[in-house]
Amino acid sequence: MENRTENDNSLSLPMLADDFDKAEKGIGSGRLISNGKTSFLKTTFHGLNALSGVGILSTPYALSSGGWLSMILLLQIACVTFYTSILIKKCMDFDPTITSYPDIGDRAFGRRGRILVSVFMNLELYMVATGFLILSGDNLHNLLPEVKFEFWGIQFGGKQSFVVIVALVILPTVLLKNMSILAYVSASAVLATLVIIGAIFWEAMYDGIGFHKSGVVVNWGGIPTSFSLYAFCYCAHPVFPTLYTSMKNQNQFSKVMIVCFAFSTVTYASIAIMGYLMFGSDLESQITLNLQPEKFSSKLAIYTALINPIAKYALMMTPIINRIEERLHSYCDKKSFSYLNRTILMISSVTVALTIPFFGYLMSLVGAFLSVTTSILVPSLCYLKILGTHNKLGYEIVIIGFIILMGIIVLVTGTYTSMQEIMHLM
Repeated sequence: MENRTENDNSLSLPMLADDFDKAEKGIGSGRLISNGKTSFLKTTFHGLNALSGVGILSTPYALSSGGWLSMILLLQIACVTFYTSILIKKCMDFDPTITSYPDIGDRAFGRRGRILVSVFMNLELYMVATGFLILSGDNLHNLLPEVKFEFWGIQFGGKQSFVVIVALVILPTVLLKNMSILAYVSASAVLATLVIIGAIFWEAMYDGIGFHKSGVVVNWGGIPTSFSLYAFCYCAHPVFPTLYTSMKNQNQFSKVMIVCFAFSTVTYASIAIMGYLMFGSDLESQITLNLQPEKFSSKLAIYTALINPIAKYALMMTPIINRIEERLHSYCDKKSFSYLNRTILMISSVTVALTIPFFGYLMSLVGAFLSVTTSILVPSLCYLKILGTHNKLGYEIVIIGFIILMGIIVLVTGTYTSMQEIMHLM
């Protein structure tokens, strides 16, 4: 088996702070014992931070795409991804040497498994970070629709200009090598989620919008998009191995997962239902784009929604940067080359954001192709291989087989639908 490296754990850094990197491991009672300092409450907070992201802005659009019955899909995805989080725990209990997500792929399928898992993880991080730029550009343009810029005689539209401006604001954070401060800034995600829900509820109740839309029971054509966007909301699985190894009492991990998934599902469902009752089929890809920008509650929701993308962009990119600089170690010892490498990565992300400026469809593609792979298929397939369950016929193999089949269906239909919609709009 390939030796584990310290950088494997860096893949989980976007959601966690430096204290997780300090967790020491020891062997006892035939399994890995963590000497980490993370309590049940702190681990729960980090898990909520991992699961509560920008996906909350797109759940109303997901509900409007599939209709009221698509709420069943949200609950189904929540249950399935919770179950696969427990499968990750079982894999780590079985093999004490597993400390990161790529380790699980390595233990199950060797070096190729490690490479594939790492590729999907890093690609997902890159696309989510790019989605942050699109989201920020959309919301700033919604607040300041008349703003345009001219550079060397070329006029830039508001949305595209804001994407570039946000990228310039974020660039200094990408150049930082010590991300511990930003990690704690991004830990405000849970509070930000509650503020956004409260602001939207206030606008509906007291700013004249109300809950008057009835919506449709089901829209079969929009089901793949709904499924993909719901899957995107639960794409935190790569961070769970680090959460697990950092805990003082690893026996409480399952309880942490129950709290995290229950809280996240309630918040996702709440804002989806509120948004659909407020705007019906007129919902934009982000609910903040439907709000009245002149209202204080709307500005509060929009500005709060902007905080996390700006704070978390560098955290999402850090594992990718670490991996590139590991490969180019001899060059990246020089500060100038390291800065150039980080700047080029940022420029590439901006280019993608300007080329595919469709937040909803891009996140739908990420959800269908990448989130389904990392959160459903990888844990299920690796668990079957590591524990040898695929050789035994029983209720567990039936459940996991159903989960894998569902994941493949969502991956194929969701990816095809998202690609079609993106190509149609380009």
